[in-house]
Amino acid sequence: MSQPNVSLSYRDAGVDIDAGDALVEAIKPFAKRTLREGVMGGIGGFGALFEISKKFKEPVLVSGTDGVGTKLKLAFELNRHDTVGIDLVAMSVNDILVQGAEPLFFLDYFACGKLDVAIATDVIKGIALGCERSGCALIGGETAEMPSMYPAGEYDLAGFAVGAVEKSKLIDGSKIAPGDVVLGLASSGAHSNGYSLVRKIIEVAKPDLDADFHGRKLADVLMEPTRIYVKPLLALMEAMEVKGLVHITGGGLVENIPRVLADNLTAELDGASWTMPPLFKWLQEHGGVADAEMHRVFNCGIGMTVIVSADNADAAIAQLSAAGETVSRIGTIRARKEGEHQTIVV
Repeated sequence: MSQPNVSLSYRDAGVDIDAGDALVEAIKPFAKRTLREGVMGGIGGFGALFEISKKFKEPVLVSGTDGVGTKLKLAFELNRHDTVGIDLVAMSVNDILVQGAEPLFFLDYFACGKLDVAIATDVIKGIALGCERSGCALIGGETAEMPSMYPAGEYDLAGFAVGAVEKSKLIDGSKIAPGDVVLGLASSGAHSNGYSLVRKIIEVAKPDLDADFHGRKLADVLMEPTRIYVKPLLALMEAMEVKGLVHITGGGLVENIPRVLADNLTAELDGASWTMPPLFKWLQEHGGVADAEMHRVFNCGIGMTVIVSADNADAAIAQLSAAGETVSRIGTIRARKEGEHQTIVV
């Protein structure tokens, strides 16, 4: 068999090991800022080590994984990569929070066809900032450069969060009862859900994304990262009994709240109790989106719901407001009537 006249390298095949090494060095300072009690070792090992604090007597580990969805496509089009990492962290840490868990550590997966160190650094800086906001450590991850797998200039993201909660303090919705109050915490925008519809509306409406939109560029409003609710809600759980938490993601209020309700309960929400932000009104108007579809696809201004007893509602509102959250009393829990949905917006 004849021998080739060339000497091929991994770089000739489209993978730049030096670029990968440069990225690891570039992100180390940002990961270092997220270190917390329990982290053992630093970035670069085969596995990440974390020791669970002795403050937990019967720790239950709670894990979650998520991505950013097609919001990434908008990031590519706008060449904005500094906030999608915050979205990535938020989607997972908010998910594990609703079971009462304190996020401990986070790992990311960044995959692309050709590694652009500057873009990847921007993304992972955002991931580190999201970890800082949620009090969890960025202790590892994977950067995969896979030629021909992704279009030029595009990448994919996945994130993995692990938290812990005392077994006796797990929040599973089992204590929710008629008369309990549903509080809504304001979202920062569309978060990371419904962006296939958002992008379709943009395609149809053809807006100027750099135009003024209520004092900001429309592009800035569309790319506003997902709000992270971890620290205020962990503090609330220390102060009082929280019976239920719901992260409002795909499915909106109407499909997410039932996930924590017993079959015999309904959450009746007052649609006039909070103001739907201008972004959602713009999307509905320019997309001709029906009310029911808006409630099923978007958070419509409520990113997290908190269910507490009526006796604790005022104190919860005061504490969350003092922590910087915009809180509305949006509904109550009542007995479910035969055949009705478990979330009703009236």
